[in-house]
Amino acid sequence: MVSKIFLERVIPISGQEKKRIAFYIARSDGKGSYPERRATMLAHALQQETEIVFLCGKDSPPAPDGFRSISILGQTALPQTLAVLKPDLLIRDSGSTTQEDAEKITELVPSIIHFDDFGDGGNWADLVFQTLYMDSNEEVPDHYVVGTTSFFPDEEVDSFKEIGLRQKSAGPLPHLVISFGDEDEGNLTYRALRHMLQLQIPLKITILVGEHYSHDISTLRIMALSRRNTKIILPPYSFAEVCSTADVVLCSSGYMPYEVAVMGIPCVVLAQNDFELGLAFPKEKHGFIHLGLGRKVKQSGLLNAVMEPLLHETLRHKAVAKQLSLGLGDGKDAVCEAIRYYLEYPKRNIGGSTGIETSHMLH
Repeated sequence: MVSKIFLERVIPISGQEKKRIAFYIARSDGKGSYPERRATMLAHALQQETEIVFLCGKDSPPAPDGFRSISILGQTALPQTLAVLKPDLLIRDSGSTTQEDAEKITELVPSIIHFDDFGDGGNWADLVFQTLYMDSNEEVPDHYVVGTTSFFPDEEVDSFKEIGLRQKSAGPLPHLVISFGDEDEGNLTYRALRHMLQLQIPLKITILVGEHYSHDISTLRIMALSRRNTKIILPPYSFAEVCSTADVVLCSSGYMPYEVAVMGIPCVVLAQNDFELGLAFPKEKHGFIHLGLGRKVKQSGLLNAVMEPLLHETLRHKAVAKQLSLGLGDGKDAVCEAIRYYLEYPKRNIGGSTGIETSHMLH
């Protein structure tokens, strides 16, 4: 629990002209580092006009450099901290929330925005950006913005935007990049590399090991030594820079396919778990080869999928064209405008603030 005295010493509660935004980010559902990178980009975009505070629990990444943070511990710490901090807006990206949890917070914060919330708690937020989305025929609540329009890449990915248009065909030594995110809970890196070792054609393979990879790296190194032009890279590295040289990317099906699609690179996708399996974006209609759950993929199916865009130039061009036709990568301005709107026109009157009903301006 954080004391009121501590909060007032770190962040004055009164006398602030700027509106206050609280970010609460927690690692969840194997989503990797994109949620924290997204929060960092939003914080930098809004820091001149607002006061920004990061609330950090045990599953939270550290606050970005240069921003204030408050450590919170325990299940009741978030609402207790919000009650003292009194932010004008809470931006929450902490996985699926519950109704009980979210309802309690609506009594403390005038405006609430969630990202990628598949729980009942999303119904209590004022706005939910569902960048990751499922195949479903169910009607979506009006305050949910579902789809790719809210996605925006970091500067490194954006600097290689549409690079696939410059690569007309695979060279004499095609390059495959394998990356299964920060954690790779099912160790698909090992499974994929083991299968790739069976390919008898010249192929450069680069394996990007995630920051929180908990499996045996020495096993990967030994496997890599048994095949020419195969390299293991540990953090830190630039995912975008490495992928920009790839002819094919093999990755998980969370946020990574969005980043690949910004660059326009043929991509084979394996789902880490049932959550990823249900995501609707990385499918054939968007230029991806989705092979389902990684733990069930057959060696022949994986090898054929990787070879298709390397051997068939027409298929390669179609995949790149489908990805780039989506126009991904321009969502930051729209998200920032939504944040500004909910700061200016809060839905609830808390602590004497003037609250009015908000229109569904993004629809």
